[in-house]
Amino acid sequence: MYCPAAFRQDDLPSLHAQIHASGLAIVTSSGAQGLQASHLPLLLEPGEGEFGTLYGHFARANGHWRDLAAGAEALVVFSGADAYVHPGWYPAKAEHGKVVPTWNYIAVHAWGQAEVFDEPERLLELVRRLSERHEQRRPQPWAVSDAPRDYIDSMLRAIVGFALPIRRLEGKWKLSQNRSAADRVGVRNGLAASANPQERELAAQMNPTD
Repeated sequence: MYCPAAFRQDDLPSLHAQIHASGLAIVTSSGAQGLQASHLPLLLEPGEGEFGTLYGHFARANGHWRDLAAGAEALVVFSGADAYVHPGWYPAKAEHGKVVPTWNYIAVHAWGQAEVFDEPERLLELVRRLSERHEQRRPQPWAVSDAPRDYIDSMLRAIVGFALPIRRLEGKWKLSQNRSAADRVGVRNGLAASANPQERELAAQMNPTD
């Protein structure tokens, strides 16, 4: 990932927080089947290894997992909030007009080689934990135990799990840090006034003093 020093995020808790906040990751790799990309919900175990370990599963019919089983390196992309930056938000536009549009965003990239597994009990635990994570805020959360065990067993036979220890981790917080403090305030205020919740979320991440 191209990441100028002004936008680089090295704080591990911040990187982990963004991984947790990202509902869906993009798992990419290159192997015998060429370049592959799968959109998957993942779990992060932050205490496993230097940067943590990611857990997820593929549909067994998705041949992408075979490349990982063969040892292909994976790049996992976690996208945060993003927004178009209107040049009119910069006070510098009124001063000299030397401004252009850009795009602000938050992203985390993780690299590693995965261990692929299909043991039923290990898959069951993974599915249970994924479900608990995404059901926890619902007034009546669904649990794996709500479904008949023979049905769950048939579903488990249709997936393949993986554990991916993170070997390298990079974050990019592109939040107008390369602009003046006045321009950063202008961008933050412009995004904060948007009707788009994602743009307001990105505004909340901006610190004009950075």
